[in-house]
Amino acid sequence: MQIEGKYLIHSPRERVWEALNDADILRQCIPGCESLTRKSDTELDADVVAKIGPVKAKFKTRVKLENIQAPESYTIAGSSKAGNAGFGRGKADVRLEPAGGATELSYTADFKVGGKLAQVGSRLVAGATRKTADDFFGSLASLLDPKAEKVEDKTSATAEPVNHLTAAPPLPAS
Repeated sequence: MQIEGKYLIHSPRERVWEALNDADILRQCIPGCESLTRKSDTELDADVVAKIGPVKAKFKTRVKLENIQAPESYTIAGSSKAGNAGFGRGKADVRLEPAGGATELSYTADFKVGGKLAQVGSRLVAGATRKTADDFFGSLASLLDPKAEKVEDKTSATAEPVNHLTAAPPLPAS
């Protein structure tokens, strides 16, 4: 399943880039994150508690930063395992574009799940992963700028304020 989103953050691109690479900030923004440990400049391990429908589990997640083009873009690739509950894999391509004195953060993410999670139903899984991605990027945006705006798709001319959300599922790990 592919998920896209865009935020307008009233902060310089370099500051947004720093936040996207700061383990403490990422820990605060990942829904359900219990711990996040930097293993190297490009690898992190996380323990994330997620609930998708009736399935609640603790995911052991490995996150890798790839295709790094500082301060423009990178890919967050992740894989998660939750024992009998299943597994997830995914990646999110993140791009930062200057927008006047602000930064436009856009992402395209792709997620896959297996095990019990896949049995929950694709519609429920799609909704939960969309919410997780939006919660993560929305939290990051509002942490940097309380007046950050979620930019709706190209067919919509409206933008709405981002709420700082903290909820369930894992980071970009399918």
